[in-house]
Amino acid sequence: MRSRFPGPAIVAATVALAAAGPFVVARTAVAAGAPPWPDLSSIPADLEIPPLAHAPPGPGRRVKQTLPSWRGTGVYHVVWLPVDWQPAQRLPVIVEYGGNGGFRNGYGDTCTGLPEDCKLGFGMSAGKGFIWLCLPFLDGKGDSVAITWWGDPPSYDVQPTLDYCREAVAAACRDLGGDPGRVVLCGFSRGGLACNLVGLHDDAMARLWCAFVPYAGYEDVRVQRRYPGADPVKAMARLRRLGDRPQFICQEGAGPEEARRQLSEVLPGGDLTFASTGFRNHSDAWVLRPSAARSQLRAWLEKAVAR
Repeated sequence: MRSRFPGPAIVAATVALAAAGPFVVARTAVAAGAPPWPDLSSIPADLEIPPLAHAPPGPGRRVKQTLPSWRGTGVYHVVWLPVDWQPAQRLPVIVEYGGNGGFRNGYGDTCTGLPEDCKLGFGMSAGKGFIWLCLPFLDGKGDSVAITWWGDPPSYDVQPTLDYCREAVAAACRDLGGDPGRVVLCGFSRGGLACNLVGLHDDAMARLWCAFVPYAGYEDVRVQRRYPGADPVKAMARLRRLGDRPQFICQEGAGPEEARRQLSEVLPGGDLTFASTGFRNHSDAWVLRPSAARSQLRAWLEKAVAR
């Protein structure tokens, strides 16, 4: 297992990649006793998520879609075809799940819980070379987007979410040139938990993916945290479906320490990479800024889809 926790040198590299000015600010904050991780606002973004277009999918266009089986409901997803998309190509696909809606913290980080709020896939690919799907979690009836968690309490039935996911991935590969052998699942916070809880839910779901990027959330195999669907027996069963496929497990601040500790015990031979974003923020907007972690993630992604 590969454990890659950036120390002060990585933090410095993260900030220095943007400009010397923010690096000075970050060092001053450390000297004053503040947390050593810079805020996203100190690093200018070099990527901007394209606005939604009211048009069919096309190169360099981000649009809302509803699958045929869900027409007439409030369910939809968002699809991006990269600027270099061509009809005859077979491109890898990034499938993304977002965080919980209604989130706001003291750093000004927010999340709507809607598919159009996702950012990871665009930052991972810089909008090139990958089809990007942002999928919804569905309520228990399967006719509207679940802004928080999955399904409806108390059951939190993920079956509607699974059904939509399978059909959306199949449609992207059938109609848009996605390569079914190179589909990567990623997610932020709630979506990070879903990389295992949804993505490895059963054997059929697990077979969809070639790699995973859970950010700021990882299913707890010891259930030291409480969230809908937390179950150590089921979590271990899902984890066994991972096999030898790689996961890039990342988190803000000091990185995913708890996930590293647990997985070193239960999956010692796993193809697992651990990383800190280099920022203090609980926000997927970190991938829209230059950083050592983003460079590491892009290099990992290129290798993952070339396997």
